[in-house]
Amino acid sequence: MRLPRRVPWTSIAELDQLCAWVYTDETDFESKTKAINRLSAWRAITSLPHALESTLALLSALMQDASDPHPSSYLSLRHTYAAAIIRLVNGLVDPLQLGAYARSIASIANQLGLPPWLVELRHAATHEDLPSLELLRQAARESMTWLLHNYFLPTINPSTVVPPQSAPLRSLAPMLKQYKSLRKIVIRDTSLGSQYQQEIKGVLRDVERWIAEATVSANVAVGELGWGTSGKGDQSAKERWALERLCDALLEKGALVPLSKKKRTFPADSFLPPKFSVELWAPLLSDLHTLHSDFPAILSSRIVSHLLAEPPQLDMVPIAVDTTYDACLARWAMWTIDNWDAGNSESDLDLKRDTIISLITGLGPSSSLNKDTAAATALLQALCAGNPEMDAALSILLRPQTGPVARDWTSDDIAVMNERLATLLAVSENNTELHPSDTAAVEMSDTTFASGWRLLDVNSSWKMCPIGVYVG
Repeated sequence: MRLPRRVPWTSIAELDQLCAWVYTDETDFESKTKAINRLSAWRAITSLPHALESTLALLSALMQDASDPHPSSYLSLRHTYAAAIIRLVNGLVDPLQLGAYARSIASIANQLGLPPWLVELRHAATHEDLPSLELLRQAARESMTWLLHNYFLPTINPSTVVPPQSAPLRSLAPMLKQYKSLRKIVIRDTSLGSQYQQEIKGVLRDVERWIAEATVSANVAVGELGWGTSGKGDQSAKERWALERLCDALLEKGALVPLSKKKRTFPADSFLPPKFSVELWAPLLSDLHTLHSDFPAILSSRIVSHLLAEPPQLDMVPIAVDTTYDACLARWAMWTIDNWDAGNSESDLDLKRDTIISLITGLGPSSSLNKDTAAATALLQALCAGNPEMDAALSILLRPQTGPVARDWTSDDIAVMNERLATLLAVSENNTELHPSDTAAVEMSDTTFASGWRLLDVNSSWKMCPIGVYVG
């Protein structure tokens, strides 16, 4: 649940009025002065959103420039413009520097839809020669236009604004392929470990930056461009979404599961993935777990979801399920639980418990799966092994059904139903003809009625009451 946030305006009409003062007439300096005074008053009572802070700084620079066509110190005016633009860009980008490794300001600004040349101008104003006054004036005007379309209009009337479109995410496949190639070299010749160590760490950093990039995309998708409106819980949900996309890439054939079926040879003494696959991917998974504590739970959850998902269909013809692929994924779920379910904390205990609950729910009697569930069943048996209570419950769950098998209706079934209906209707007619004082009729034998029914007399304790209410 998103917690309420404090805003400086008492109603959205006040923000609408402020927007009109700023943007209605570029030459109306009196209205712009009112806007500066209003923003200054708001800032005195509460902290302003970054967009309004930037609006105040840019508006003050524009008013200072307009009030003195021939300023005595152009350098002071250039500094004022440059400081406002630097604060705008930094304030947008810094809250979205997510993850353990920093990303370039240009890449984050590109996801936010910020003009690239503003980022370059910010870099020049910070680290190089101060840009010219004409260039700074143009940057200030374009920044004000960007704030209008990306903050004021969406905040005042969200329904009339097209949601921002984030750039499509880069594919993870090249990064995972590069990581796999480097790890294969090191596994086959351990003496090369130090030589390729930095390259492998570079790939791990790229994967972490991809997670941060995906998290920013989730922010843009819901219209939060770093204005500081999202709470910690919202940010966690966006990070979880990014980790789910990462797990989906890991579950593709050629990643955790070897592409060749000949390489999917499992240990005979344990329910674990192929030994070579574990050596290949364990460093990456451990690094992700170190940086994201929820990663094991998300990975096991995505594996269970795949094992219990209906098989895809092509032109109404189900595609054959690759049983060794499912078996390998089930063993990776077991490996995840074995390595990160040490029982030292409540969260660790939840990992195994939640996986068992998900499997039992998907494989229970009410399940309507139309796929081979051998891998999911094997995973559930491996998780429950060694626990007598779980083994007993599992034997009941997996017991073959002995009840009547569903079949098509026949004329004999309809005849039986009609006979029972006639018996019930006869009971109903006899009941309406009875009078409470007619004790002879009341003492009718139970054999008169259909099986399971009997007529209550006036001496019984039954009383009329609404459905669902029992009066003793």
